[in-house]
Amino acid sequence: MTKTPAEIELMAESGRLLASVFTYLDGLSLAEMTTLQVNDLVEAYIVDELGARPASKGQYGYGFVLNSSRNAVVCHGVPSGSEVLRDGDIVNLDITLEKNGFIADSSKTYLIGTVSPAARRLVRTTYEALWKGIRVVRPGARLGDIGHAIEQHAKRAGYSIVREYCGHGIGREMHEAPQVLHYGKPGTGLSLREGMVFTIEPMLNEGRRAVLEGDDGWTVVTADGKLSAQFEHTVAVTGDGVRVLTLRPDELRTPAPGWSVHMSGLI
Repeated sequence: MTKTPAEIELMAESGRLLASVFTYLDGLSLAEMTTLQVNDLVEAYIVDELGARPASKGQYGYGFVLNSSRNAVVCHGVPSGSEVLRDGDIVNLDITLEKNGFIADSSKTYLIGTVSPAARRLVRTTYEALWKGIRVVRPGARLGDIGHAIEQHAKRAGYSIVREYCGHGIGREMHEAPQVLHYGKPGTGLSLREGMVFTIEPMLNEGRRAVLEGDDGWTVVTADGKLSAQFEHTVAVTGDGVRVLTLRPDELRTPAPGWSVHMSGLI
């Protein structure tokens, strides 16, 4: 379950490369692109520019390099040549990358064009909730502490937390132990140890937390048709705190705990 320092450095390299994929996406005008076009651009960038492997492609029979979850899609949205990103949309792009045998996993919700204040607030709160969870990661903390911090931030803002999907351990395999829930009670659950590596990836719904799985066996949507947003990072437990292995250049790098987070593009 825990990784050696050398393994964490290899994972950090995967994370650095994955962060650069999002930097690449930040420079694109996603409006009027299909989600399949985005998928194909990301695949070419990972393979041709980074010399890495898109880890999602072929995993569990999945045929694409990313999940594109737009508006009321909670997670696992499948790229499509008929799904066009329009002004006012929000879309979560969830991407995995493998280099030197180790996988990193991250996602970011993008605002397409002019987005409503309500959608912008949901996305901003989801990003804040991710960092509320990250801030409590340290040796001796419990998994319940992470979930509690995320859940309380979401509830204070009037949003619900999706419970059917969670973060997970990660390393040579995309999904390893433990499961990292985004709700919970402080002081409960597995005690964190130095060397653990896992994802934190809260999904917040504008309305009820209930979700439905689509006929394709992948796409998960809100049951009430309201908006959902998600952000994700891969993190490692260090000797005295946490290291965010997929930290992007657009995020302010300050030490934990008590750091602030740069909200460029979300305010």
